[in-house]
This record gives sequence, C-alpha cells and structure tokens, in this order.
Amino acid sequence: METRRKKRFIAGAVCPQCQAMDTMMLYLEHGVEKVECVSCGHSQSQTKAEVDEAGGGEVIGLFRPE
Repeated sequence: METRRKKRFIAGAVCPQCQAMDTMMLYLEHGVEKVECVSCGHSQSQTKAEVDEAGGGEVIGLFRPE
C-alpha cells in the first residue's frame, strides 16, 4: 500500500532547469526534503541535517512539511 505524501507548491519559485515559475512542489519522503518541478520533472533533495545547516545567511525561514 502506497502512503500519500503531502505536497506543497512553493509560490514564486523558479525551476533551475526549465525556468518555469510556480511549478516547484515540496514534499518530505523518508526524512528527505525533496522539490520537484511538475513541468519538466527536475528534482532536488536534501536531508534534514542539510536543511538545518542551510539555516544561516540570508534565509528568512525554512519550510518543513509535517
């Protein structure tokens, strides 16, 4: 049986591959944060440790789906 993942779109985000705006969705899978473009399929992922480490600099806030 497949578990449903909560997927959220990132407003204003631009896909680094196809440059489409508002096509990036964010979800958590097995403790790994993933983003995927629904337009071209480009995806990126990072572990919770990498998300926490990225918390410095000019980041306003981190979005963690529950």
